[in-house]
Amino acid sequence: MPRAEVGTPKYLANKMKSKGLQRLRWYCQVCEKQCRDENGFKCHAQSEAHLRQMLVVGENAGRHIADFSSQFQHDFVQLLSRRYNTKRVRVNQVYQEFIQDKSHLHMNATRWVTLTEFAKHLGRSGIARVDETEKGWFIAWIDSSPKALAKQEASIKKDRATRDDEQRERTLIAEQIERAKLEKGASDEGSASPPVEEGLKREEGAEKVVLSFSAKPAATSDTTATAAPTGLKLTAVKLGANPLKANPLKRPNVFKSTAPVKSESLEGSGGNDKKRPAPMSAAERLIVEEQERKRRRMDRESVA
Repeated sequence: MPRAEVGTPKYLANKMKSKGLQRLRWYCQVCEKQCRDENGFKCHAQSEAHLRQMLVVGENAGRHIADFSSQFQHDFVQLLSRRYNTKRVRVNQVYQEFIQDKSHLHMNATRWVTLTEFAKHLGRSGIARVDETEKGWFIAWIDSSPKALAKQEASIKKDRATRDDEQRERTLIAEQIERAKLEKGASDEGSASPPVEEGLKREEGAEKVVLSFSAKPAATSDTTATAAPTGLKLTAVKLGANPLKANPLKRPNVFKSTAPVKSESLEGSGGNDKKRPAPMSAAERLIVEEQERKRRRMDRESVA
């Protein structure tokens, strides 16, 4: 029966019936013809045109199958790279989009029987990364173009430099932590065992140091020191002074008792040796003036 002419109702009816995907097993890749049912495919396989085409393919079947396989792989990888790039996606999802084109190359004409074998072949060839999960086989395209390789190399160098900087910072921080631990340990040892205060030690054979805070007795003929029975020293009473107003418990004036002695000794030495006293320095002169001032103040207090 001849084919319906283009534009006739029979042609349009056949197009409507063949709309969408048909059974893969009823497709003849050699003749590139899709049959709608098993009977139609059987009739096509017995037709003269199909037999003549099969004779041509049979002369070199391996070359034709290899061509079909390479064409199918090229179209599939092209769709994967353009549609999903390097994104990880299910293999079946990519295949469903691939077969939406009615004129696509069918898998039954290739050397792969199932989609799983084809995915494994892509993984072994290094074209894509393939892994199996509970949800099925997943695939991710590997971009091996020179531009992508240069970009990947630059990214690796940047990551390595960042990692080196982080490692250097981590090493410095670790050194600072170790140094702080050592300093803390040394401070803990110092606080746990404080230095023992040994105090003053006298060396053997050293001379004894004697400190005396008592006043020297005044060598005067006019005053006499009387000792109380309790051991307290009493000051002498001057002539012409009221003995009731004198304080017997008052300590004697050291400067008052020693000043006349020094003056007498100076007069005696001056009369005998006839030598002038040595000149006093400014500091000594100030000390003597301060002593005289204190002596006069104490005299006035004792008289009052």
